[in-house]
Amino acid sequence: MLDFEQAGVQAGFERPKSEIRSMVSRLLSSRVALRLILAAAAFVSPVALPAQDLGGAAKILVMTGRVSVLKDGTEWARSSGDVVQPRQIVVTGPDSYAKFQLADGSTFEVFENTKTVFRDTPGWGELINVLIGRVKVYIEHRNGPNPQRVTTQTAVISVRGTVFDVVVEDEDATTFVSVEEGTVNVRHQRFGGNGVDLRTGDSVRVFKDQPLARVVDKGGAARVALRAAAQAVYDALYRRSIGGGSPGGTTGGGTAGGGTGAQGDKGPSKNGGAGGPNGGGTAPPPPPPPGP
Repeated sequence: MLDFEQAGVQAGFERPKSEIRSMVSRLLSSRVALRLILAAAAFVSPVALPAQDLGGAAKILVMTGRVSVLKDGTEWARSSGDVVQPRQIVVTGPDSYAKFQLADGSTFEVFENTKTVFRDTPGWGELINVLIGRVKVYIEHRNGPNPQRVTTQTAVISVRGTVFDVVVEDEDATTFVSVEEGTVNVRHQRFGGNGVDLRTGDSVRVFKDQPLARVVDKGGAARVALRAAAQAVYDALYRRSIGGGSPGGTTGGGTAGGGTGAQGDKGPSKNGGAGGPNGGGTAPPPPPPPGP
């Protein structure tokens, strides 16, 4: 009799132990599953990408009008806060503008009717390849020299830390380079050589079938014109921001790929602003740069 009672007591203890093991097993499985879900969410979620942890990408700080990336011949609209990855082609429409920031704090501005490739070649040496239109580059060098290159079909512009404009003026890739601050070296893509060094206030025009001119324009007429055009863009952004307008694109999507995340495609860009016909972001415009 005692043996049966002992057996019954033992069985009574064994059953809870098995249930506890099952509960623990389920709990551990749920924790593993939760970790996998969180890891996957962190991988795909744009929120998981801190503003300062861009890696090789460039983030849109502020924009207006139609700003897109070109994929398989189709323009996909971008919005303020989106990122552009290496090898992507950035396209701006009429009356459009965007300012991008890199992980090291450097920035570049893309003005209207421009097509440029971001980091066209492997590595971080080449910043942008301007196919047509105008860009303005601000290379951050607080921590020492920051070697970067901007290229066109006719010119290679090498910098360490400076502010300068690059304009590809026509289908022959005639390239105008103007330095607002610092020093850049400009050489011809076809003819090579040591190139010419441009310093603050200098500019040069590079033609497709002509060796690089050794005479550097120090008159500044073209540089003043570029600065006036840039100031007009900054003024327009400022007026839109204080008037309740939209310096940035919306986060809405088009009919294809219409995601709304910070890195998602917003759909093909047609005649409206990025992600929609009217824009809708609220990012403040960049302040005008200091005078030369």
